[in-house]
Amino acid sequence: MNVATTREIMKAERICVIVPTYNNAGTIIDVLQRIKAYTDDIIVVNDGCTDHTKSLLEDCGLGITLVGYDKNQGKGHALKTGFETAIHQGFEYAITIDSDGQHFPEDIPLFIDAFQKDKGSLVVGARNLTENNMPRGNTFANKFSNFWFYVQTGKHLQDTQSGYRLYPLSMLNGGWFITARYEAELEFLVYTAWKNVKIVQIPVRVFYPPKKERVTHFRPYMDFARISAVNTLLCAGAIFYYLPAKILRAIRK
Repeated sequence: MNVATTREIMKAERICVIVPTYNNAGTIIDVLQRIKAYTDDIIVVNDGCTDHTKSLLEDCGLGITLVGYDKNQGKGHALKTGFETAIHQGFEYAITIDSDGQHFPEDIPLFIDAFQKDKGSLVVGARNLTENNMPRGNTFANKFSNFWFYVQTGKHLQDTQSGYRLYPLSMLNGGWFITARYEAELEFLVYTAWKNVKIVQIPVRVFYPPKKERVTHFRPYMDFARISAVNTLLCAGAIFYYLPAKILRAIRK
């Protein structure tokens, strides 16, 4: 799908792009300039940046919608803020993309193609977990989450921690986060599966620079502990909510 067609479809279908950011001054402008090729509807959430990211965004001249707050609240909170802003502006779908440069904005047409084939589905961009320079902590945490996602939903996903997604905003009715940080994206996948909404996977490219050049806010030990705690709660939800509801639906059929 070419750039012009992608822009037309995104405009007609009311699809925006949401970019949460926390101290990514070295990459954020390049990411936004590349997104701009596909849409002018870009919402950037300043998640309490303490570097000069905020001033860069205020002076970038890219016509973005900039929202944010002074204290870092976590990626889940930033996404929720972005979703609320998008809904308020009348958008019906949102593509979320990280601001650290790991995702390729040039893959946006892949999401639009999948959207056209399965409108109303949640589209997840699955990264290649064997990619060169893929951080070991991230890889292990992702495989761990993939396993528990299967336990909680009975569904297989290749990359439950990918932040590159297309969300139907009609599914976001507020208050669905247990946590405000990285694990929020896993929670939403589980809730989506529990609601029997189709989840579509598409392969996307990923770029991880050498360790000395990488800016990451993923804390392997702390975030792994948080993911474990959330998975415990989700497993309880699967046992006491999802499985009984699934059995009841099968009996009714």
